[in-house]
Amino acid sequence: MRIYKLTSVLLITFLVSSVAYAGGDKVKEKFRVLGNCGMCNTKITAAAKSVDGVISAKWNSEKEIMVVKFHSEKTNVDEIQKKIASVGYDTEKYKADDDTYNNLHHCCKYDRD
Repeated sequence: MRIYKLTSVLLITFLVSSVAYAGGDKVKEKFRVLGNCGMCNTKITAAAKSVDGVISAKWNSEKEIMVVKFHSEKTNVDEIQKKIASVGYDTEKYKADDDTYNNLHHCCKYDRD
C-alpha cells in the first residue's frame, strides 16, 4: 500500500511538472501594425489571439504598436505577424495581400508604406 501511495505522488508530481513546462517560455514582443480605428483594433487583436500559444495581444492605434505575450514553444512573432497580415493589416515584416487590404472597411484603410 505504501508503494502505491509513493507511486501515485510521484506520478502526480511528474504530470503537474509536465503540464507547467508544456507551454514553454513566455515571451513579450512589440512590433508595428498599421491601422486606424476601433474596428481595426478588434480585427488585429482577434487575429493575433487566434494564433495557438498567444496569451494576450494589445494594439495601440495612436502609436500603431502591438504588444503580444506568447508561449515560445507554440508560436513565434513571425507567425503572429503573418496572421495579422492575412486579415488585411501591414506589419513591420509582412504586407497584407492587396485584395484583402482593398476589402477592408473604408475607415480601416490606412496609408500604406
